[in-house]
Amino acid sequence: MDRNYLVLSGGVGGAKLIRGLQQVVEEKHIKVIANTGDDFQYLGLHISPDIDTLMYTLAGISNPKTGWGLINESWSFHAALKELSDNIWFQIGDRDLETHIRRTELLDKGLSLSDTTRKIYQRLGIKTQIIPMSDEKVRTELETDQGNLAFQDYFVRLKAEPIVKQIRYKGASKANVSRELLAAFDETRLSGIIISPSNPWLSIEPILSVSSLKTMIVNSGLPVIAISPIVGGRAIKGPTAKLMKELGLEVSAKGIAEHYKGLIDALIIDSSDAQHADDINRIGIQTAVTQTIMYNDADKAALAEFVITFLDSLDKKKDNNYE
Repeated sequence: MDRNYLVLSGGVGGAKLIRGLQQVVEEKHIKVIANTGDDFQYLGLHISPDIDTLMYTLAGISNPKTGWGLINESWSFHAALKELSDNIWFQIGDRDLETHIRRTELLDKGLSLSDTTRKIYQRLGIKTQIIPMSDEKVRTELETDQGNLAFQDYFVRLKAEPIVKQIRYKGASKANVSRELLAAFDETRLSGIIISPSNPWLSIEPILSVSSLKTMIVNSGLPVIAISPIVGGRAIKGPTAKLMKELGLEVSAKGIAEHYKGLIDALIIDSSDAQHADDINRIGIQTAVTQTIMYNDADKAALAEFVITFLDSLDKKKDNNYE
């Protein structure tokens, strides 16, 4: 019997894991719920940074050095804009621009974000389903020492330097789960849910904040597993560790486990954090230890294989307990 997996993902870290999953599971058996809390309007265009990172990575055309954007990108458009304005802070490459224009065009014609995303990723030859967390507007906003900031202002324009005091997901309580996402949960052969090593507060929590989605996951009866984005007390990429410290949280794999308590059945942590395994087990979350840093495609595949094997073992334990 085919086994299908649902993955919650932000951008770079999640995209790497899913790229690995594509090497061990047929693409069509992976469904991705993508964070859209980062979406924003820029120069009149609808930008979906995490969706684009997922699409470019899964299509094999992302920039390997940055993890975002396109390989062999050119910057004539961006350079011309900078000649006309001193307030150009978000980089859009020439090829990347085509994606934003097409998305905006389709949305302006009345298509949903889900339909628009599907049309674009299918043109890129991607068979893995990428599902926006909602077709409605949900935006991550941060209360900081420099005032209330939209996510891209905080993350890109100000380079994540402001001190974060609180995070809100504007519009989440009124947003509905998309029909594609409902269909994914109705999939009778869905075998488990994977929370990628994306930032829990800036990439995963916006997804979980959509009304009823977290409840759907908890009530699904499916095994839920997460991969810690904290390794050795540090984030592999992005401001996860900085953010945890500012919010008064323990910057460790245990801190990640405490955040996901009540949602996940198990957490995969890096070998360098093995000393936290017993503490995590004691709070009711099973723990598995392996190398979680993905330097290359072999590392991505190895971690993906470990995740699937561990997740399937949890599924069997649930079946045995039920019997």
